[in-house]
Amino acid sequence: MNGVLSVNDPIDWNPRRVTVAGATGAGKTTLANRIAQRLDLPRVEIDSLYHGPAWQPRPTFVADVEAFIAGPEWVIEWQYRLVRERIAARADTLVWLDLPTFVTLSQLTRRTVRRRLRKQELWNGNVEAPLHTVFTDPEHIIRWGIRTRNALRDLVPTLRTMHPHLRVVRLRSHAEANQWLGELGTLVR
Repeated sequence: MNGVLSVNDPIDWNPRRVTVAGATGAGKTTLANRIAQRLDLPRVEIDSLYHGPAWQPRPTFVADVEAFIAGPEWVIEWQYRLVRERIAARADTLVWLDLPTFVTLSQLTRRTVRRRLRKQELWNGNVEAPLHTVFTDPEHIIRWGIRTRNALRDLVPTLRTMHPHLRVVRLRSHAEANQWLGELGTLVR
């Protein structure tokens, strides 16, 4: 698939600028955190750059992302159309967490319910919307997850054509993600 690597392919490069792609609820943030920790790389959660108070986009979002990815080493999620191309152009590695739809949607639902019940603050004072709004708000995160669940299936495999330098690694389960992380731990920096 256009040079897309799997968990079974050797990591024969030194990942220093890593972006993590996946459907809403796949676990991009968790995997990005683990990669950053394993490789001792700077990390920013892209949602924290995007969402301002009252869920409004922050006017400095693009500039903040560009400033972060201008550095020599980093880990960030690959999302938001406004910056995806910029991130892909600078990244040396894109890890695609391509889990089955039922896994991502069940993880997304559990996460949303947990965050809402705990009234957990996410970014800049925001909390998850009331659970009943899943039925009335077309932008509710669960509805968003359902609507966009397959958006990357056609997009990610074409990245190597546009960015030949980019190593794209497709992980199809949490077990594969754990195995790949284990391999990362054997790299000599």
